[in-house]
Amino acid sequence: MVFRFPTRRRSSVRKQRVEEDTEVVISGNTEVHIRRLDRSDRPFIEKIVISSGKFNDVEVATALELVDEALARGEESGYLFAVLEHGNKYPVVRGYACYGPVPLTQGAYDLYWIAVDPVSQGKGLGSHLLEYVEADVLRRGGRMILIETSSQESYGATVRFYEKAGYELVARIKNFYRVGDDKLVFSKELA
Repeated sequence: MVFRFPTRRRSSVRKQRVEEDTEVVISGNTEVHIRRLDRSDRPFIEKIVISSGKFNDVEVATALELVDEALARGEESGYLFAVLEHGNKYPVVRGYACYGPVPLTQGAYDLYWIAVDPVSQGKGLGSHLLEYVEADVLRRGGRMILIETSSQESYGATVRFYEKAGYELVARIKNFYRVGDDKLVFSKELA
């Protein structure tokens, strides 16, 4: 699917279907393409996860394990990916999201990972990526997205990002990740 979104200055939204499983977002004078995962994306995803500075070696390995699983088994793996490219003439991978249906539920999905290259943050790319995920979940018959994150101060911007996108804090599990680091669970019912 291709959607054309307005820049932040406009108030109307135009959507146009052009190609299956691809979305084009016009952000200022630059196009943003959001598409499915490709083998060539793995090193870019690795760089994005590492350069965020938020994840340890085990977490980076886990992120890449999900990429490998999705590349090997496709949607059968239970992991769906949206890859964001930014730029006009030579688009570069600047972000990605990994999500999938929650087993044994009807229409509940988990957002496992969403990350934007630190040099590209603050430009609305994460919002475009999250909107794409929400639209895809709806298209697949989903009704809810759940997101888990850390309560550490370094995740403050992440928490604000989810809240601004309409996600509600529905659970807090004290000392989940380690003493002093709670698990926060956010939820959003999709219309």
